[in-house]
Amino acid sequence: MRAFFANRDLGPFVIVLVFLALLPLSLPRIALSDEVQYYAYLRSFYFDRDLDFRNEYQHFADIGLQNDDQAVFNALLRQDDANPNPKTGKLRNVAPIGSALLWTPGFVLADLWVQVVNATGANIPRDGYSRPYIVAVCMMSALYSLLGLLLTYRLTRFYTDQVPALIATLTIFLATPLVFYTYLAMAWSHAGGFFLFALFLTIWMYGREGAVGRGDGRRHWSIWFTLGLVAGLMVMTREQLGLLLIIPALEALAAYIGALRRRQWSVLRGLFTGHLIFLVVFVLSLTPQLATYWVLNGRPGPSTTVGSKLAFVSIGWLPVLVSPHFWDTLIHPAHGALLWSPILILALIGLIWLFRRDGPLALLLFVGFLGQVYINGAFGTTWHLSGSFGFRRLIECTPIFVLGLASVLSWLQMRVGWKPLLAGAVLFVFWNVGLIAQWTFIRPDLRKGLIWDGMLYYQLQVPLQVLNRLYDILFDRCRLTTNC
Repeated sequence: MRAFFANRDLGPFVIVLVFLALLPLSLPRIALSDEVQYYAYLRSFYFDRDLDFRNEYQHFADIGLQNDDQAVFNALLRQDDANPNPKTGKLRNVAPIGSALLWTPGFVLADLWVQVVNATGANIPRDGYSRPYIVAVCMMSALYSLLGLLLTYRLTRFYTDQVPALIATLTIFLATPLVFYTYLAMAWSHAGGFFLFALFLTIWMYGREGAVGRGDGRRHWSIWFTLGLVAGLMVMTREQLGLLLIIPALEALAAYIGALRRRQWSVLRGLFTGHLIFLVVFVLSLTPQLATYWVLNGRPGPSTTVGSKLAFVSIGWLPVLVSPHFWDTLIHPAHGALLWSPILILALIGLIWLFRRDGPLALLLFVGFLGQVYINGAFGTTWHLSGSFGFRRLIECTPIFVLGLASVLSWLQMRVGWKPLLAGAVLFVFWNVGLIAQWTFIRPDLRKGLIWDGMLYYQLQVPLQVLNRLYDILFDRCRLTTNC
């Protein structure tokens, strides 16, 4: 394998090949309430030029009701004290707008294609609901997942050879919920959020590499400008990703302390200028989201439905966000991320090996990961993500996991070679594929959480069950789902 990869970097080619090989198994659709809310922004603004989502919600709710599924209707159209919003009269939408922005290029191309083929005699509804529009946004999500993988691989190559970098990238992709939200639950925000964090980390580390000689945390103003834009889009895609900005924030704090101790006033000025550019651009880039909140909620903030899910305690007059389900997020028997995706255990351990190469980076990445665990544990009623496949709220941490896993695989490769690493990777992938098959059509009760009774039996039954349903998997995947 070393000889095959010698003098050429075929990692990106292999990643693209694997991605394309699985793409025919994808399931482009919009059916669940979260998907509908992400999509409603794009369809409503593009076609109706407003943020009144009643017609979008009604369209997808009707599809659900035709299949005896009231989830979309209950979540988005059923009236309560906050829906419609008493200040604005607008129906609730708790999703941010970032996914709609990311999907826009594909949506516009789909609309142009519909107009062109209709001009030649076709009769495809140009309404934002027909198949070309749905496929376009779903494929945009898949594309962002691919771009995130390529960026993550590139990051990993800073620290390891091709083989451990490639095995780590593909293993995290295929042995975690990322593969599910790339091909089966496509119209979610996770693929876009993953791509944006990988992009942010790439730009930040590129600037960091350029400053290695100085070691003072300064970067060119253009890098801070670009980081501000990407950070804003990242937060508009998944608001909790704002906590990942603790990575550059802690680096900045250490840089300020170091410059003050050494009385490097020019360095301090450079740091302050760069960080000011970042903050200004970051705040300005959030303007579309704040304006949207104002129209929907009558204030520049998310729906009260979001805030009501978080756990706060009062210390004097100060409300403090607490995380009562921090450890449950990781190790709860039915919902813990490390049990759904055991490969993450090895990936986090691998940060120790990354620490040996780049201690500051490993610590910063680990703190960023802890921030995502903390915010999830602060959701008092929905931390468990029951009904979702796997622990999807950590998907955006994929670059952290890949860097950790690649570091430990690089160490292992020097001792045992690459074949045992590949065999181990296959086992982790098999575990995840088995859970996907169980969750989808073998044992749907798994959607409420991991069921350990009979788990090994059902996992070993997966190949036979897949063969029995092979026609549906290849040619009629709607039979494995609802509202399709």
